Amino acid sequence: MAILSVKGHSAGKRSKLEERILNNPMIKNGFLLALFALICTGLVAVVNQQTFDQIKQQEQQELMRVLHQLIPDAIHDNELTAQCTLLQDKEALGTDEPMPAYIATHSGKPVAIAMEAIAPDGYNGNIKLIVGINTQGEVLGVRTLSHQETPGLGDKIELRKSDWVTQFVGKVLQSEDDKQWQVQKDGGDFDQFTGATITPRAYVKAVKRALWYFNQNQTQIFSQPLNCEANHD
Repeated sequence: MAILSVKGHSAGKRSKLEERILNNPMIKNGFLLALFALICTGLVAVVNQQTFDQIKQQEQQELMRVLHQLIPDAIHDNELTAQCTLLQDKEALGTDEPMPAYIATHSGKPVAIAMEAIAPDGYNGNIKLIVGINTQGEVLGVRTLSHQETPGLGDKIELRKSDWVTQFVGKVLQSEDDKQWQVQKDGGDFDQFTGATITPRAYVKAVKRALWYFNQNQTQIFSQPLNCEANHD
């Protein structure tokens, strides 16, 4: 009987301790917040998992749209995203990371390329762009893929905000120090934005570097393995 009494007394003490904990507002609120955070984290993970494939599909569709804007369908007969290689040259492409390049072919022969590159010296950091170039070294088009430039000023590098990027079409690079490949403020051919010179200056330099790199390495680029898928896994 004495043993049972002690056990009952201990159970009673535990019950009172638990009751005090549950009645403590700070502990109770902390527990509820932790539970809420756990539930939210779980929901975010589930949503991310469910939308991952959809996001990747949308990104692929957007890439296809841009590529077909840069390289006219009339000059190639292949699927551009299927013929992708990786290029790596920090000086030319603005980054240590390998950058995708999409090769356009007609009857099996390369006719053009769309190369991704980085302008590392934008006003607010990196500007990611893609340049379409034919095998004669002529720019077919340029598009901005991502940036953090100032809205209303530097964001004129987006085609939906301005036609500024269209002035690259038809341009060629005569030499590595071609003076025409500068903004007008520096004595070149390219317009700058009113009140914003840093962004267009960085952009022109990035396109020029990518174009020169292609001109000097065209044969090597077209002969290297198609390896984007392997490197992105």
